[in-house]
Amino acid sequence: MDSETAGKARYAAYVAEQASTRAAASTLVRAAPVLIGLMQQEHDADELEKGLAACAVQAEHLGNARYFHDRPPTRQECAEVVEKDRCGNPVTRAMFLGRQKHVLALACAEQVLKKLWPAPFSIEQRYRYYPNARMVESISKEKEARLLADGCTDELRGTIKPDIVLHENRTQLLKSVLTLDFKFPCPSSNLPQWTRYGSSSPYADSFQNNIYERALGGRALLISPTQGVVPP
Repeated sequence: MDSETAGKARYAAYVAEQASTRAAASTLVRAAPVLIGLMQQEHDADELEKGLAACAVQAEHLGNARYFHDRPPTRQECAEVVEKDRCGNPVTRAMFLGRQKHVLALACAEQVLKKLWPAPFSIEQRYRYYPNARMVESISKEKEARLLADGCTDELRGTIKPDIVLHENRTQLLKSVLTLDFKFPCPSSNLPQWTRYGSSSPYADSFQNNIYERALGGRALLISPTQGVVPP
C-alpha cells in the first residue's frame, strides 16, 4: 500500500472511530452555540468537527510519509535548518513540514466544509485589523500575491491570516462565527499552541487567537492531529 493510500485509509478509519464515540456536545458547539441553529442540529456540528479533525490526521500522516517513510520526525530532525527563505532567514524542518501539512489539511477541509457548512467560509483570507478603530478589512488574494511578488511585505505588517473563518451569511464576511487554525507540532509529542507575536509586530506579546477574536469577533480554536479540535 503506497503512502497516499495509507494516509487516506487512516483518514477513513479516524472518521469511523470518531463516529462511534460521539460526545454529548461537540467542541465547536460549546465554543459557538449558534452553530446548532445554523446547521439545524447538533449532530451536524459534531460531524463537521470530526471531519476537520480527520483532515489534520490525514495531513500529518501524508506529510510525514513523503519525507520519513510514514514515521514522525524526531525532535532533532524537527530543529534542523533545511533551507532559507528569500530574506535569508533559516527555515527549520518543523516550519517546512508545517507548511506542507497545511496545504494538505486545507484542501481536505475545503471539501468537508463544502459538504457540511451551510453558510459562507473563508480559507486563508488575509485581513487588515485596526485595533484602535476596532475595524477590519479584507485584502484580496490578488493584491496579497502582488505585494508578495513585489517584495512589499512591509505593507502586510499587522495583517492576520487565519486558516479557516466560518461566517454566518454573505452580509457578514468580516465577522466570524468561528475561526480555526491547524497546528502541526514537531515533534508530535509537543502540545499544539497558538503563536505569540514577536517584538516587531504591532501585536507584540499577544497570542494569535486573542487577535483573531478581537478582529473577527468569533471564538478561535486550534485543530491538531493528536488532539482534534482543542477546547478554548
